[in-house]
Amino acid sequence: MNSKTIKKFPRLSFWEKESFLHKIDIAIIGSGIVGLSAAIQLKELNASLQIAIFEKGILPSGASTKNAGFACFGSISELISDLENHSEDEMLKLVAKRWQGLQRLKQRIGASNMDFWECGGYEIFKTTEEEKYQNYLQKIAYLNTTLESIIGRKDIYQGDDASISKFGFQDVQHIIVNQAEGQIHTGKMMQGLLGLAQTMGIKIFNGITVETIQSNNSTVIITTKQQWKITVGKVLVCTNGFTQKILPTLKVLPARNQVLITKPIPNLKVKGTFHYDSGYIYFRNVGNRILLGGARNYDIEGETTLEFGTTNTIQQALMDILSTIILPNEKHFDSIIDYWWSGIMGVHHQKKPVVEMIDSNVGVAVRLGGMGIAIGSLVGEEGARMLLSS
Repeated sequence: MNSKTIKKFPRLSFWEKESFLHKIDIAIIGSGIVGLSAAIQLKELNASLQIAIFEKGILPSGASTKNAGFACFGSISELISDLENHSEDEMLKLVAKRWQGLQRLKQRIGASNMDFWECGGYEIFKTTEEEKYQNYLQKIAYLNTTLESIIGRKDIYQGDDASISKFGFQDVQHIIVNQAEGQIHTGKMMQGLLGLAQTMGIKIFNGITVETIQSNNSTVIITTKQQWKITVGKVLVCTNGFTQKILPTLKVLPARNQVLITKPIPNLKVKGTFHYDSGYIYFRNVGNRILLGGARNYDIEGETTLEFGTTNTIQQALMDILSTIILPNEKHFDSIIDYWWSGIMGVHHQKKPVVEMIDSNVGVAVRLGGMGIAIGSLVGEEGARMLLSS
């Protein structure tokens, strides 16, 4: 046989297809927080369902294990921005979903099992941002009153300039604290969801990239990068930022975020979660390290990509913020950086997630808008119930 005619990928054997990929009732594409939550909910609703998750990465790819580990309740700048692009009712529904989603996540995994710490969040304002700060300050009373019925607490947002000195920041004039924000160890969170799914008998196949989905009358044919064709009953697509690779007409744009984490820093003063520059910059402590990420607004076009990786533009922007604001007394910044990585979110100018049926056999639960930790559980469960009722 001519070597040029040999297929690049090995074909499935009869045994593999009959044992691993036979009689799948529902296939879920993507093993992030949404996909796993959907699979778990499906099993809870109908334990007899044969469910398989297909994940292109060796580990969950995208953003679920590559984020900053914020609970993502929402900084004051995020909520005010939401009000500028959404109705008040839409903003409130998003906040309610964030809050309820966090409670659901803690219920499923256990707060201690994912190092959940309701440490509060801080939005910082430089000396040149007095006008922006005063604008936000005037909206605190409205937000606190409006959100009290959702959160069940008063004074969610409040000015906290007295905290500036304890963090050791430079050129920070004001701080607004958010009492409802928190930190999560997202690796442990995902391990918890994966473990729960596996104990329920949900099959998880890693390293399988789904390229096309073809829906027939009562089945769906999935074609993978390995040139396998797998027949299943129904499909739920939970690929967030990568959705357009499978369903190019959906209004979901990829948004890369680059992240760094330092080596341990003795006597680190920074404790909690922080936002800056209207939420485009975010940082927190991880023990006695600093995790810093974002700066996508420095190159929106370049960061609207499906490619993982880092760039000089964003790296330099983050390093400047680290050295001039967060750790102004540190020296030799190149030597204290321990990791660089990136994650891909799914965004749109409308933050409402897309949870809908494409046809009678294929649904989507995507577009988390950077709020995946907070809303991913509920979005996945909503997608599961939608699929069963179709």
